[in-house]
Amino acid sequence: MNNRSHNTNNLVSVNNLTFSRGTRKIFDDISLEFERGKITAIMGPSGTGKTTLLKLIGGQLFPQTGNIMVNGRDVHHLKRDELYTLRKRMGMLFQSGALLTDITVFDNVAYPLREHSHLPESMIRSLVLMKLEAVGLRGARDLMPNELSGGMARRVALARAIALDPMMIMYDEPFTGQDPISMGALVHLIKSLNTTLSLTSIVVSHDVHETAAIADYIYVLSEGKVVGQGTPQEIKESPSEWVQQFMNGAADGPVHFHYPAKDYMDDLLHTEKTLFSRKRLIGEKPAKRRRYS
Repeated sequence: MNNRSHNTNNLVSVNNLTFSRGTRKIFDDISLEFERGKITAIMGPSGTGKTTLLKLIGGQLFPQTGNIMVNGRDVHHLKRDELYTLRKRMGMLFQSGALLTDITVFDNVAYPLREHSHLPESMIRSLVLMKLEAVGLRGARDLMPNELSGGMARRVALARAIALDPMMIMYDEPFTGQDPISMGALVHLIKSLNTTLSLTSIVVSHDVHETAAIADYIYVLSEGKVVGQGTPQEIKESPSEWVQQFMNGAADGPVHFHYPAKDYMDDLLHTEKTLFSRKRLIGEKPAKRRRYS
């Protein structure tokens, strides 16, 4: 049971959400809360709909039932211009970074400011340098994206995500593909920016150690349901076998190593019988079985 649902300090509330793709149910009547000023993590194995949840919060996808409230507004009942205005206050760090490849680091960070504000270029310059300084890359402002390492590109994308001073940032697998140093830098940045800028952060990830180190609250998803929730310490001590298997990376448990199949020996015998029958149909003489002493 979600004991946070009546918290008036929630910035985002997901209420009784059901969402399907074709015949596959991604979310089955789930409810989640994201408290202002906190880092909330959405965890679970690949394919559980974590990125889909971010798209639902951003209004890119529509649920079959339930609703999503962001800052007191029902996302899926907003007019188009109202939704666009709300999205300006929702930063997004994509898994790939999604930098524009034909313009410099400076211009990538300046892009949302030039598109969504009427600020003079002198002020945009000051703001861009400020954001790049915050992620430690002011000296890289004249580089092109193809001159950046993977970790640097992710940090530039983070500078762009905070360019418009959003009230919240959604991180889609921020640690994927990062070396230990870059990963450590990103962990530090997410935590420090959330505190310094009074942000609300939603981190989608399956990197257990890094995410648990910075999250204030964690939801663990599986098969369309919330199978675990709580502080990192509560999740660590969860009695759920599924949660323990995921958090400890166990090869077998409620999520089995072997995909469901019939008995192995029966399967082998069935294959041999099928092969024998086919040879009889085409008139091929079955090979004699060898006898071993």
